[in-house]
Amino acid sequence: MSIRALRTIPLPLGVAIPVLAVLAALLVGIALVMSLGVSVADAFDSFLDGTIGSAYAVAVSLNRTVVYTLVGLGFILSARAGLTNVGGEGQIAVGGIAATAVALQGGVSGLPLGLAFLIPLLAATLAGAAWGGLAGVLKARIGTNEVISTLLLSFIAVWLVYWCVQSEALLRRPMTNAATLPESLPVPEASQIPLLSGDPAAPVTIGLAFAVVLALVVAVVLGRSRFGFQLRAVGLNPTAATRAGFSFSLTVVLALALAGALGGLAGGLMLLGEQYSLKTGFSSGYGYDGLVVGLLARGSVPGVVAAALLFGFLRSAGISMEMGAGVPTALVQILQGLIILAVAGASFWLDTRKA
Repeated sequence: MSIRALRTIPLPLGVAIPVLAVLAALLVGIALVMSLGVSVADAFDSFLDGTIGSAYAVAVSLNRTVVYTLVGLGFILSARAGLTNVGGEGQIAVGGIAATAVALQGGVSGLPLGLAFLIPLLAATLAGAAWGGLAGVLKARIGTNEVISTLLLSFIAVWLVYWCVQSEALLRRPMTNAATLPESLPVPEASQIPLLSGDPAAPVTIGLAFAVVLALVVAVVLGRSRFGFQLRAVGLNPTAATRAGFSFSLTVVLALALAGALGGLAGGLMLLGEQYSLKTGFSSGYGYDGLVVGLLARGSVPGVVAAALLFGFLRSAGISMEMGAGVPTALVQILQGLIILAVAGASFWLDTRKA
């Protein structure tokens, strides 16, 4: 096979270049660890302990991956319509509020057939859809830039969480003394998401199954459905899409509402599967990391899954490295930034080469 023929095969190169970029970023990370005077061997051992060192570590990393996957799927779904949804953090927040409120005050704890957790998850999904759809309405009706609206709505949602856990009239647990933390009551056990294995030593929740199914659904919608074609048409040329019979306003609202629904579901899974009570800052920046996952994926569902796995295990590794080897958590943030820059640079090179 000639060199010219090899150049016509985009897939291996399209995979190899980003992988090499990630490896290069990891090498820079190793150099930074050495510059701090930390033993690379100790840091590596802590890295492995926090990611694959035990069934518990793997499970926690996978649960984080689920959240990143859902937010990333929402990002590429809206991006297909030419929209940039940066409101994952806010959508997670309102999803968490809705799931907690329904689980605690919705009278669902006695329902059979898993409805005790499915209904709160549905409420979280609908809350996220409403939050994302609001940005879509603003975009469609008055032309508000969705980057600004989704970002500002995220700030509002984060303060809504603060309000809910500070006010006893809303979700704050009754204060018994001055040391009572500003958080909600724990959700009932019946509303907690079941584990796939049933073993608390490996607490992977059924959220993983949800993420896998939704990734397949999004892949089919984007690649093989009329709605996916509609999203692409509106994203490429709104004027031509409108002349072809597609509603620009409806497409924009639906795209951002679906992205918000995925973010809201992620918030519900976090509350009912890991945290079990609503606290200020419970989303911990997952929405912004999920945004990066979506950016790195470049519109690809497999890319979302790969980037989500990378970031899910990296976050677990960062916590373990700080506790076990004294590596600052900020170094992991720097490493994530290096990975983003490396992959973005590699993607730019690939696009330029293709052009």
